[in-house]
Amino acid sequence: MNPAQPSVLCELSASGIASLTLNRIDKSNAFDDQMIALLLHHLNDLAKDTKVRLLVLKANGRHFSAGADLNWMRAMATKSHSDNHSDAAQLALLMQTLDTFPHPTIAAVQGCAFGGALGIICCCDIALASAGARFCLSEVKLGLIPATIAPYVCRTLGQRQARRYMLTAEPFDAASALQMGLIHQQVSDQPQDLSLAVQQLCEQILLNSPAALTQAKALCQRCADSPLDQKLIAYTSQLIADIRVSPQGQEGLSAFFAKRAPNWIPPSGGNTGEPQ
Repeated sequence: MNPAQPSVLCELSASGIASLTLNRIDKSNAFDDQMIALLLHHLNDLAKDTKVRLLVLKANGRHFSAGADLNWMRAMATKSHSDNHSDAAQLALLMQTLDTFPHPTIAAVQGCAFGGALGIICCCDIALASAGARFCLSEVKLGLIPATIAPYVCRTLGQRQARRYMLTAEPFDAASALQMGLIHQQVSDQPQDLSLAVQQLCEQILLNSPAALTQAKALCQRCADSPLDQKLIAYTSQLIADIRVSPQGQEGLSAFFAKRAPNWIPPSGGNTGEPQ
């Protein structure tokens, strides 16, 4: 990697597609404290930017991410328990911040995605991977555990699959990841095919109401965390009533009956201009 290049690149297209690109190519995009801090910084800034419509998380080089940087882990092993707790809390905050990002998120995965990289993928709304991608929860091989990412991994894979792969630390391929629900789509190993699949998803998402997308994400979280009781039923009833009379709800219904495009669709007619 060029020393002048940051470990995370951030771009925003004219149509509102934000891209965060892992850029520690010489380290297989392994995470360290600086990369975590930079990801958090960009996520917080993008969450407040009214021009953002969705987020693509991807990586330069052969691999999405090899997980934690071993030199960073070695350095942390010599520090105090308090320092290690603070360090782990930053990674946990990154996972939570990505998981609750207010706009749709897409992970585009190629090569290896090990350890904490699986947490990143599980925190994204949609995940795509090249056929040659490989995944692994390898922490127990080092005498560690995937603690901060476990809530997201267990939620995504289910506890039964998470138990197997956390305990065996065996790698698995993209076909297995698709079967288990870690990824939604598998594409060929041609780099342009992964980029094309991401672009098609972006175009599909940009057809939808930005406000409704944010509300839909929050609804999924609420339904996952709440029992199906009268309180949840009352919440969902109120939510649909509110959004029907909201500006974008009114615009969407009016556009449908008038057989015209709603005002949130890019005037270019679907040309997203996604940063490459």
